[in-house]
Amino acid sequence: MNSNRRGGTPGRGGSDRKKSSGPSKPLNKSSKPFERKKEDSREGEKPERKAAFIKGKGPKPFEPKPAPKVPLEKDELRLNKYISNSGMCSRRDADIYIQSGNVKVNGQVITEMGYKVKLTDLVDFDGVRITPEKKEYVLLNKPKSFTTYSEGDKVQRNVSELIKGASKAVLQPVGRMDMNTTGLLIFTNDAEFIRKFAQPNQKSFKIYQVTLDKNLKFEDLESLSQGVTLDGHRLFIDEISYIDGQPKTEIGIKLRTPNTKVVRAIFESYKYDVLKIDRVSFAGLTKKNLPRGNYRHLTEQEVINLKNQ
Repeated sequence: MNSNRRGGTPGRGGSDRKKSSGPSKPLNKSSKPFERKKEDSREGEKPERKAAFIKGKGPKPFEPKPAPKVPLEKDELRLNKYISNSGMCSRRDADIYIQSGNVKVNGQVITEMGYKVKLTDLVDFDGVRITPEKKEYVLLNKPKSFTTYSEGDKVQRNVSELIKGASKAVLQPVGRMDMNTTGLLIFTNDAEFIRKFAQPNQKSFKIYQVTLDKNLKFEDLESLSQGVTLDGHRLFIDEISYIDGQPKTEIGIKLRTPNTKVVRAIFESYKYDVLKIDRVSFAGLTKKNLPRGNYRHLTEQEVINLKNQ
């Protein structure tokens, strides 16, 4: 009885106290981290500042910034780019020409790198007036029923339709072709190039295949090979011959003139009617891999070769 009384009510007796003094039950897992997080936030603010910096919300260390670029006006270009866009050479090579004193702007020699010009300025590159538009050169194998110009009141299709997707630039044909003349025709926005190949006497050769209404007599062939006089001017024919494996109505003729009307006039002066003219070669360019009605852009080397002729 006494022992029971000594134990007392649970929670009040000594024996109960001993039991409670043993190892305590571990706390809930979620309570400790919560308390630590709370303590960390009270102990210092450095962790929070570090986290805020990582997220981009806090102060950032000083970083040197490049000097702001001075924007070019809409109608301005750097001189080397102006020259490059004109198709004369690359920007790097343009810098060399500028440093050498071979470039003038509005009549004054410019040697300053990074010099800016306006589109209205007059720029001379190595003695040639240039424009900033990039020069483009397109070779077309012209079919029949298209012409480079309007012939009277007839409604005819212009060759520009055939190269509509070739370039955003306005391209002009080099020389003229009527609707019955076919073959190679160059288009470009290079006015100097057009002027060069519009000259009556050139170094470059053009080869035409001509279809006549009747066989060309051998004595006429021999006579034509010595040249012909048209409108009081003597025209030299570099080569003329029958075409192998073809009737004698098919003639090959090699001339320096790009004017197809002259080709027609040569045979008409000998009383032959010309049914068809096909330009098969133009200053070394041929119709190889270029079907009738198709076009292609000239390569950089082809343009250089043409300009050197």
